[in-house]
Amino acid sequence: MKFTVTQIKKKAFNEPFTFDEKVDVSELETMNNDIRRIDPVQVQGDCLVQGDQFIFSFTIRGEMILPCARTLVDVEYPFEIKAREIFTTSTYLVDEDGDSEIHLIDGEVLDLTPYIKENILLEVPFRVFSDEADDQQSFQQKGNDWEVTSENAKEKKIDPRLKKLENLFKDNEKEK
Repeated sequence: MKFTVTQIKKKAFNEPFTFDEKVDVSELETMNNDIRRIDPVQVQGDCLVQGDQFIFSFTIRGEMILPCARTLVDVEYPFEIKAREIFTTSTYLVDEDGDSEIHLIDGEVLDLTPYIKENILLEVPFRVFSDEADDQQSFQQKGNDWEVTSENAKEKKIDPRLKKLENLFKDNEKEK
């Protein structure tokens, strides 16, 4: 999502420069292992020009597929992110360390895509849980040298050391 500085200044002379576009951010799938799939996001917002500063306020809407923390099944995660980024053409407003919240525009073109990606990455949750996680079919029931069993399915086994005592009680019952 690229804009030229002259395009913004021309359109934002009396009123805010508005935009509403779909942006392909599928590159995030390779940047973050938790994102299995992400659809193109809808970016809608406006830009105010105040001297040398360009103040972008925008909303990012989309949906990504993340793994369930319990079962690793795909979970659809819709998101809506409100973001605000400030850009400038003058170097005296930018911190030399790069720690400031004001970003320098190199050249004549302002590319908003990296800032959109950054805001999405910051909003990826640590864990998501599938609604189907309670369903036993979604869990892996057995694997190599292991199997899940419930307590109800266990047979009552008598300790072989106490097996002879069981016979002793049966003999006592017969005598009565």
